[in-house]
Amino acid sequence: MVKTAPATRPANPRFSSGPCAKPPTWTPAALADAPLGRSHRAAVGKERLQSAIERTRDILGVPADYKIGIVPASDTGAFEMAMWNLLGQRPAEMVAWESFGAGWVTDAVKQLKIDARVHTADYGQIVDMAALDYNRDVCFTWNGTTSGVRMPNGDAIPADRAGLTLCDATSAAFAMDLPWDKLDVTTFSWQKVLGGEAAHGMLILSPRAVERLESYTPAWPLPMIFRLTKGGKLIDGIFSGATINTPSMLCVEDYLASLDWAESVGGLKGLIARADANAGAIADFVAARDWIENLADDPATASTTSVCLKFTDARITDGAAFAKAVAKRLEAEGAALDVGAYRDAPPGLRIWCGGTVETSDIEAMLPWLEWAFQTEITAQSAAA
Repeated sequence: MVKTAPATRPANPRFSSGPCAKPPTWTPAALADAPLGRSHRAAVGKERLQSAIERTRDILGVPADYKIGIVPASDTGAFEMAMWNLLGQRPAEMVAWESFGAGWVTDAVKQLKIDARVHTADYGQIVDMAALDYNRDVCFTWNGTTSGVRMPNGDAIPADRAGLTLCDATSAAFAMDLPWDKLDVTTFSWQKVLGGEAAHGMLILSPRAVERLESYTPAWPLPMIFRLTKGGKLIDGIFSGATINTPSMLCVEDYLASLDWAESVGGLKGLIARADANAGAIADFVAARDWIENLADDPATASTTSVCLKFTDARITDGAAFAKAVAKRLEAEGAALDVGAYRDAPPGLRIWCGGTVETSDIEAMLPWLEWAFQTEITAQSAAA
């Protein structure tokens, strides 16, 4: 029997995994002081870009000797830039447990054609990071945005590694505690945990990564938009606000507003706590029901941002169609928007739980999820 539809809807039903919900206090007024129509090379533009870099450093706790740059094309551009500049000097370990990591494998093996060993795990599982050879360069995602599985910590990465670690942290930065001493290259984008606007990426380099850049020239040509060195030296301006191409100062202002909000909720610790509370509310809901489970096999590796769920009820005859119907019903009711699983992932739901989402909205959405499940089960039975 289908329960009555819940009386309360989330105040903000936006649970998309990217672009993600804006900070709860955000309004267009936050962009009023953006230096629009001004050159990003003017003093005001340089100041805004440098502020974005240094405030990122402060909130994330990035070491003072690490370089932080704003680069084109979101996290994808940042990670591609790192691979094309740094890989090939030594063999690599390519690691993938979800679709974006698999994309990095394809680029390294089929495009750059480097000497690489490929390590994969099914959706919901993670590669044994302790079994990798860290004398090679290692490329991996910290949090699998499409699989809901994350690194529990960086303990498997040795401090005395000879190779570089290249980490795609786009759904982890500002929501998880990243061990900077274990990461030589880290990338993320503004539109994930802080709910910023798309098309800009962040590239963070350790001193070891900078040394590689200045001592190694790849065998392949580099497009201008990827070049990080000139005459064998790092183009340092990229890491002090002189971007490779023209940034959107409107997006920069929006990112600065997001950083303001992040500081207001307690910085990194506050953001982590908010994501943990959101994911915890879903975990409690799932634990009390026998028709739904977290896609992650091991709770220790379950993501606290991109929470992926699978339906397990034996009455479901077509998992993909059922999951799509539930997501469609939730959207039609204004209870949850954009919560379908990623197209390459197993059928199910993906609910964003990053810090810009209010726990009260997660809690208001969950009864709707149960109602949508029951409604679709009833409709399926009637149609049989």
